[in-house]
Amino acid sequence: MTNSFIPKHGNYKELLSYRKSEIIYDVTFSFCSRFLCKGDRTIDQMIQAARSGKQNIIEGSVASGTSKETEIKLLNVARASQEELLEDYRDFLRTRGYSLWEKDSKEALYVRKLSSSQGSSMKFKDFAETRSAEIVANIAVCLIHQANYLLDRQLKHLEQNFLKEGGLRERMSNARIQVRIQQTVP
Repeated sequence: MTNSFIPKHGNYKELLSYRKSEIIYDVTFSFCSRFLCKGDRTIDQMIQAARSGKQNIIEGSVASGTSKETEIKLLNVARASQEELLEDYRDFLRTRGYSLWEKDSKEALYVRKLSSSQGSSMKFKDFAETRSAEIVANIAVCLIHQANYLLDRQLKHLEQNFLKEGGLRERMSNARIQVRIQQTVP
């Protein structure tokens, strides 16, 4: 048995939620540069919400080795930031009289399908730089819904793992008990 009580952690680049959030950040950065007026406070708010959605996944993943509580809190912050960004895109569409794609519209289904394919990141960057504001905003909405779904699943998984395995203190105590047992065995 290994005495290590700090599990492997920090593999955020492998997380689908991170990869999706990175695409959302790139799309949002392009969207704000193309479609919002310079000096508009919404630009900073949207970019910071997109950044927070991505960066809190990184921070939570790195902290996960020693604090499941911190990991859960930071993933929840990422989820909340994505929700804030989602509302910014909905506001943009609503206030300009643009339509919001229905969940199962052919456009939304196309984004979902494309999102799961190899190289989708570059395709979405291309869309963000070449499509209309209405289309880019709707693509972002679809991507955010996907990221939120992934983050919700990730949070549920973390909750279940914590209930099964406990946290750092329990692992530390168990490791120490195992060392004591090994020391007393002749």
